[in-house]
Amino acid sequence: MRVLVVEDERRLALALQRGLQSEGFSVDVAHDGLQGLWMASEHEYDLIVLDIMLPGLNGYRVCARLRAAGHEAGILMLTAKDGEYDEAEALDTGADDFLSKPFSYLVLVARLRALGRRTGRRGPRTMTFGDLTLDPARHLCSRGGTEIRLTAREFAVLEYLARRPGEVVPKREILEQVWDSAFDGDPNVVEVHVSAVRRKIDAPFGRTALETVRGAGYRLAADGG
Repeated sequence: MRVLVVEDERRLALALQRGLQSEGFSVDVAHDGLQGLWMASEHEYDLIVLDIMLPGLNGYRVCARLRAAGHEAGILMLTAKDGEYDEAEALDTGADDFLSKPFSYLVLVARLRALGRRTGRRGPRTMTFGDLTLDPARHLCSRGGTEIRLTAREFAVLEYLARRPGEVVPKREILEQVWDSAFDGDPNVVEVHVSAVRRKIDAPFGRTALETVRGAGYRLAADGG
């Protein structure tokens, strides 16, 4: 899933970005309300972690404007400790959930995963391609009933391709969606992860579901290969 973190405390924002990326999320960061509103309007996010006290435009106004414009991303708002009025206003302006500072990182991740399941923006609970099955909500993958263990990033790559079965998806797009829009490392990291996924979902079963289209990108067969 793609997440936008809007938080002006830079150390906290960086810690959240690194932590969520290690969980398999693709994460972008904004440090003020105006930047956050622009990014959320220009890019498609599944989830938004939104602080209330932001320079430029506070979290309430960012949330209200996004909802008024029809954006459906799940919004988790960070509120002040014991701030029941903050929590009430967060929900009234369109937030789906809230978490009081200081918070447990484990609880934050659990809340985001639960929010992602509730909003359901990414389609059906289980995706099936022949005998290949993905369950994003439970982070499970199997082939013919045999469970396949994927790392968080491998699962994210496969899930993104599975959202567009039969289509050729460019490497750059996978990089932006599964890693983040500001990634400046070696783009061949996509090829490395695709190869790892192929070794797990295809090779042991004599299948060819995950195809490399030279010079264009990658494609997951709609029939599971």
